[in-house]
Amino acid sequence: MAELRRLIAGNWKMNGLMADGLARAKALRTRALRTKRPLPDIALCPPATLLAAVGKVLAGSPIALGAQDCHQAEKGAHTGDIAAPMLAELGCRHVIVGHSERRANHGESDAQVRAKAEAALRCGLIPIVCVGESAEQRRAGQHLSVIGGQVERSLPSAATPETVVVAYEPVWAIGTGLTPTPQDIEEAHKHLRTTLDAPIRLLYGGSANAANAKTLLATPGVDGLLVGGASLDADAFWKMVLAA
Repeated sequence: MAELRRLIAGNWKMNGLMADGLARAKALRTRALRTKRPLPDIALCPPATLLAAVGKVLAGSPIALGAQDCHQAEKGAHTGDIAAPMLAELGCRHVIVGHSERRANHGESDAQVRAKAEAALRCGLIPIVCVGESAEQRRAGQHLSVIGGQVERSLPSAATPETVVVAYEPVWAIGTGLTPTPQDIEEAHKHLRTTLDAPIRLLYGGSANAANAKTLLATPGVDGLLVGGASLDADAFWKMVLAA
């Protein structure tokens, strides 16, 4: 992984109207252009309604545009869905697939997640494939088998370190303020690493914030962060970028 840069990705989820979304993107663009120190890879994943406008703001900056989901089909009768070619046309570089909120709220299976990741790859997008266990599965000691199985079934067979990213997000840590111990995260990432055939970048996500970013990024096996709520604060998110 030495040759691959760290990645800090912000998932805005279903937050942001035009005014505040553009203000946040402009604030981050300004910071990125003014910073003289080396930066990690950075991606912002706003809601679909802001993709075009935020993409224009980020153009010419070190910050890449990302989306929060895509459909596995290139086109068709899929009301309300967005195809990967549409995202690529808007200038997206990344797309999140398999987030636990999609898996739970929309019943997405590992097979669907894999199909979405493959659709993203066909368009030159980098899928950020999310995996993670529930609190019940962790208490039962099933967490490693759960996330290992999710990776095996959700990752495209053509995944390479340059084309695919995996994000480990324990379901019980997302939006709760709870985070696993560094030892827990290291254990999970080590297990995922042994499951993967290639040195794919492994991000951690789940209540990552400016206060714990340095600790999380210092944990062996963590190649970056997938940031939820904290990415809605430009100052906090930028501190996490600098921590990387």
